[in-house]
Amino acid sequence: MPIVLGAIADDFTGATDLANTLVSEGMRVVQVIGVPDPDATYGDADAVVVALKSRTAPLEDAIAESLAALKWLRSEGAEQILFKYCSTFDSTSKGNIGPVADALREAMGCDLALICPAFPKNGRTIYNGVLFVGELPLAESPMKDHPLTPMRDSNLMRLMVAQSYGKVGLIPAPIVQQGVEAIRTKMAALIADGISYAVIDALDESDLRTIGKAAADHKLITGGAGIALGLPDNFRARGEITSGQNITFSATEGRALILAGSCSAATRVQLVQAKAKWPHAKVDIDKVAAGEDAVTELADWAKAKPASSPVIIYGSADPEEVAAIQKRYGVAASGQMMEDTLSALALRLADAGFHRLVVAGGETSGAVVSALEIKMLEIGPEIAPGVPWTQALGRRPLTLALKSGNFGKPSFFEDALKVLP
Repeated sequence: MPIVLGAIADDFTGATDLANTLVSEGMRVVQVIGVPDPDATYGDADAVVVALKSRTAPLEDAIAESLAALKWLRSEGAEQILFKYCSTFDSTSKGNIGPVADALREAMGCDLALICPAFPKNGRTIYNGVLFVGELPLAESPMKDHPLTPMRDSNLMRLMVAQSYGKVGLIPAPIVQQGVEAIRTKMAALIADGISYAVIDALDESDLRTIGKAAADHKLITGGAGIALGLPDNFRARGEITSGQNITFSATEGRALILAGSCSAATRVQLVQAKAKWPHAKVDIDKVAAGEDAVTELADWAKAKPASSPVIIYGSADPEEVAAIQKRYGVAASGQMMEDTLSALALRLADAGFHRLVVAGGETSGAVVSALEIKMLEIGPEIAPGVPWTQALGRRPLTLALKSGNFGKPSFFEDALKVLP
């Protein structure tokens, strides 16, 4: 059977976030890591989410990988494509969200693409085209100090104009709240005016479901996982998917390891709470830069801890410390050293019996999954909005939770391990 929905995610945590949303709405979903081989199989999935590590990749690579994913998804029957990026629109002033969206829209011959990173369950809402994080506009939230993608503007229209060659319009909240036909009428008017992208307001989950229904025949949708809430009912109404499914999930036995590379405020708070309970060690990036074998030192330390306790290894730091490290070694080099260290630790410790991994940070998750050579993930139970447990399908038995740095309550790490038997 062909798939009905194809998704391209610009990082691995975002991919699991989206897959979790689709599963919760009754779709059979497979998440694949990287563009699949031409002969790849995905069982009887209704949707396939292709997880890329393209959010902060060189622009040419991000576009090429996204177009390759699009080509594969369309070859498998997907007529509707969802380009998934972070609910805080993580990007620089030059991309990669706008240029990738341009490339996808052009390849699909799409007149108008929706832009909706709203995710109200996690405090992301859009009003008058302005993206809010909780009660704060994006540019006043902790995202303003993100070490890789500092967000200094809250207006999604301005952000897209800066990144894209297409004209950008708005579908405001009053039209959304009038319902499906009002949204469709506004979309038609924007197309007639030569608008390429429509930022659409969303204040709550009901708005997202209305938008999803209005976009039933829309070729390209871009945004966060929340925009996917209303899509499965469209396929169900057309008889293209079944009414639901029973999801089984068997977690792998083994020790628990928490790896945190995210420097977001949420992850730092979560680490403070978890470190009060469990053994923890910090990656010394100066040792790594000096060529010392930090991986062996930290792996030996972790293996020596009691098997009954989770172990935490982290590189997360506050903005001032991050800025100082970046000044010493450069932004790209310091980030790469941290990713290389944490991913090497994941590989070393997975082989030593740490088979339950919680990974915090999109870039860190991408590096870890790549190092472990994981190609496909089964989506399991939800830990927190946007974060499920997953099971690696392949030669290495692993259960993983891949968490966006910004997601989760202060007790996230403890909550995650409580979900598993």
